[in-house]
Amino acid sequence: MPFQSKFVDALCSKLENIPYLPKWFVFGMDLVGVSISFTISYLVCFHLIEAPYLWDAFLMKLLFCLIITGSFFSLWRTHVGIIRYSSFRDALRVFVALVCANITLYGVNILLQKYYGHIIMPGIGFFINFLLSFSFIFFCKMVVRIVFDYVKIKGSGPVKNVPVLIYGVNPMLVELARMVNHSEQIKYRPIGFIAPKNMTAGKRAFNLPVYHINKAFTHKKVISEFKAVVIDPKEIDREQKQRLYGLCLKYKKDLLSVPSMDDWTGNTQFKNLKKVRIEDLLQRVPIEIDTGSIGRNLEGKTVLITGAAGSIGSEIVRQVSHFNIGLLLICDVAESPLHEIRMEINDKYPQINYKILIVNVRDYELMKKVFEKYRPNIIYHAAAYKHVPLMEEHPCEAILTNVLGSKNMADLAMEYKAEAFVMISTDKAVNPSNIMGASKRIAEIYGQSLFRKVKNEKSDTATRFIITRFGNVLGSNGSVIPRFEQQISRGGPITVTHPEIIRYFMTIREACRLVLDAGNFGKGGEVFVFDMGEPVKIKDMAEEMIRLSGFVPYKDIDIIYTGLRPGEKLYEELLYDKETVKPTHNRKIMIGSVREHDYDEVNKAVSQLLAEAAAYHSREVVKLMKTIVPEFKSLNSEYAELDKLPNCH
Repeated sequence: MPFQSKFVDALCSKLENIPYLPKWFVFGMDLVGVSISFTISYLVCFHLIEAPYLWDAFLMKLLFCLIITGSFFSLWRTHVGIIRYSSFRDALRVFVALVCANITLYGVNILLQKYYGHIIMPGIGFFINFLLSFSFIFFCKMVVRIVFDYVKIKGSGPVKNVPVLIYGVNPMLVELARMVNHSEQIKYRPIGFIAPKNMTAGKRAFNLPVYHINKAFTHKKVISEFKAVVIDPKEIDREQKQRLYGLCLKYKKDLLSVPSMDDWTGNTQFKNLKKVRIEDLLQRVPIEIDTGSIGRNLEGKTVLITGAAGSIGSEIVRQVSHFNIGLLLICDVAESPLHEIRMEINDKYPQINYKILIVNVRDYELMKKVFEKYRPNIIYHAAAYKHVPLMEEHPCEAILTNVLGSKNMADLAMEYKAEAFVMISTDKAVNPSNIMGASKRIAEIYGQSLFRKVKNEKSDTATRFIITRFGNVLGSNGSVIPRFEQQISRGGPITVTHPEIIRYFMTIREACRLVLDAGNFGKGGEVFVFDMGEPVKIKDMAEEMIRLSGFVPYKDIDIIYTGLRPGEKLYEELLYDKETVKPTHNRKIMIGSVREHDYDEVNKAVSQLLAEAAAYHSREVVKLMKTIVPEFKSLNSEYAELDKLPNCH
């Protein structure tokens, strides 16, 4: 027995290393089945009519049968599929090919009998040949499929030891169960379906039981058998997803989502199933963009992403990695997050040619070496300090990163003739009430004035300087969502600064898709404003998160108000009152008509500002900021008193 076990394990190990059976082997195996079936049919038919077996002509007849049948196999491409993933459609192709082949043989048989007095075999033989051939080929393919399924379980690959239920019962979801079951990349094993409606409960699909949603989460035997529920976002609405999330949370089950087409990497295998988070339930209708056009624009290009270890920058890395770019430069100063990005790219995007750069955008000389060596074509500048209270305490750091860093990148992009420079800005740059927002507005002003100056002097060489301005993103570093989740997990309370505070929200993926789209069609000098939808009260979001977590607001988990923080507004704006917008091809992106500034004046003011920041003269820095951005009015800040000074505006 130990010898047999070792032999089986060794055999499984060898079979596991075979990715798939070659096409020629499958084709030959099918023809062997046809040969055996034709021989049996020939013997049976001549035995039934009690006629002598014409062995001298048999080999010629068999060869003719194989040529005809093989031709139809090639025509219907019955051998090109991977047998272990074969489906009803593959069986149908074999069926049709064999029907066509045997009808052709029968027709030739009639002609031979009429004109030459010879037959291949009696007519009933072709029907027997069809039945035997189809049965033999189907049986062989099923044996191969069963063997590889067994190898997958016994082999060294991922063991499918996580039982899951799939939500919904329709042909697409049954196919999903098959794909999950046969994917070599994931460890989940479908054991049944959850029926949203009573009409399908109690039946079977994919030879698996179908449970009503109530039974799945109340029946002790059923609930003990599965560890997670798998959903397809295209097959479930927001209300159903929220209900299912609440049930999974209550009974300590994971809610998993199949990846969208954007997460596939060109093959038909799932890389993973993603755990659904609360922010996924709060998101809006997904935005559609022309990924084909973006891909063509980025093809073969060198793309530089600054702040690539942050929430926005890392998502741009992921989305750009789907395209056939020449080289991806991943730039940041945060070592550990960069290491995590490296691991993720190696796992998910092994085809990407990339380089990790630990470089600070504040260091002009080092960034210049990067530009000299790699000559980036497209730059997505996401590096920035963004936390309002922290920047209110460190205005010089805000200027040195958000203004100096942006100035360095813009200057180098122009000097080395990059095609496009896309700067990630914020709604807090509009009528800024804090240091962070004002610093981003100054970076906007510098970049736009530089673009206009260079374009006026050398219109054919100007880098397209593009600004994208949007509000908060769900799930980003420092977002309220992770903080609320932590507070809920501790049993509360949730802290909100003010009961009337509102914010615009969109998902990280949605924001980055719009950044790529704006960078693709922007001509230069524009401020692209994203449609953030309806503003959301933070209090309402907190209440909904409590409910989604299975608790009752103010009863199980309380909400308390701590007061507005330094520099914080009750609401954010996306445009100045005097600015107007123009539509674009994407209804979610608008062009803001912002005020123009003279580069020489801006450059002089910014240089003075940077000198004061480098000397860490915080008060002088804020004074100069208010001079450059007259609409900058500090709120709940120690610098509010500067607004009363006449020389600040």
